[in-house]
Amino acid sequence: MSLTTCCETPRVTGLFRGLALLVLVALAIGAGGDTTPLPSPAHVVVIVFENKDASQITEHSAPTFDSLGNRYARLTDYHAVRHPSLPNYLALVSGSTHGITSDCTTCTVAGQSIGDQLTHARRSWTAYAEGYPSSTGFAKKHVPFLYFSFGASHVRSLARFDAQHLPDFAFVVPNLCHDMHDCSVATGDAWLKRFVPPLLNVPDTVVFVVFDEGSHDNHVAAFALGRLVRPHSVFMRRINHYSVLRTIEDMWGLPRLGAAASARPITSIWR
Repeated sequence: MSLTTCCETPRVTGLFRGLALLVLVALAIGAGGDTTPLPSPAHVVVIVFENKDASQITEHSAPTFDSLGNRYARLTDYHAVRHPSLPNYLALVSGSTHGITSDCTTCTVAGQSIGDQLTHARRSWTAYAEGYPSSTGFAKKHVPFLYFSFGASHVRSLARFDAQHLPDFAFVVPNLCHDMHDCSVATGDAWLKRFVPPLLNVPDTVVFVVFDEGSHDNHVAAFALGRLVRPHSVFMRRINHYSVLRTIEDMWGLPRLGAAASARPITSIWR
């Protein structure tokens, strides 16, 4: 005779369902599927530096980067997507390298950038380039919006940047010295120390600080700073330029462009 009664079966079934749910949640978290909602920032600022591996940005070589990373959030497994510079910048703002494999200055690309998305969503945006348009320290290859139709109308000199009057989205490009391309890590670190503090006090703002590319496995340093970031956070999942784009698009409910659709968003570091 069976010892199982009719009244015990629902309890067993419920137990297994509960265990299955816990397993699914654990798997989702393990895969980077954090269910914590992303914030909806008033402002997003992206600052891009140049050509340094993550191992070159240390507490000794770059104390400002190191201090800010400890105070806010480090993205410890961040990778560029290509070589040389331009394809990485295009990926960061449009979800694609558009087949470009050089730092061409006369080429153009078709399709949308996040700038087009923001315009359609009636959000303000500006790209600020130090030395734009004609200084010897200015490099077109580091200003991806200049390669898109109508993008140039949103590019300004960094001298016009005002932390107290930010657009919704700001893309910041230091010159060839301050971004560490032609000058030392210490020079770029000193520039960040001067530039970023006013942004850290702006409410509802996140500042992404990334490098365009590196050499060893394209593993580069990356950080998320600002008042929306949970202090002393670390995001250890493997991510790339497409992940930053995906995160910004998800924050503002924008369609995901290109490879951003399948990229892992940056979760778990937000207040």
